[in-house]
Amino acid sequence: MSKFHLLPPDDLPPAEVTKQDGILHLELEQSTGRCFYQACDRITQALLSNCQWYLTTNATTLMLIIDCLDIVSYWHIVSNIPQLGNRLERFSAKAKIRVHPPFGKGGPFEISVNEISAYRDWL
Repeated sequence: MSKFHLLPPDDLPPAEVTKQDGILHLELEQSTGRCFYQACDRITQALLSNCQWYLTTNATTLMLIIDCLDIVSYWHIVSNIPQLGNRLERFSAKAKIRVHPPFGKGGPFEISVNEISAYRDWL
């Protein structure tokens, strides 16, 4: 059951999403991305610099999307998932990481930050 009916009208989401809302959402994602990158250690920053990456959000989830251009970068990023998750979790406990290998080298790897402890044990 939705809790929206309990909120005063000023606290409800808008009936329509405007262009300005979209711009503000994009600015929030870009700012969060800069803060996330600055929170990473130098090794993680170097790994991210070898890939194309961005943060995006939907209603409930912050998602780090990483596109790896070569298989070596992909394996370095996947091996660094615990560190990426640790930094990402500071921004949202419901965050996820999705890593795309180079084109034609398989499907994306996706993990929620709350699953990383099991992943770390598997490594």
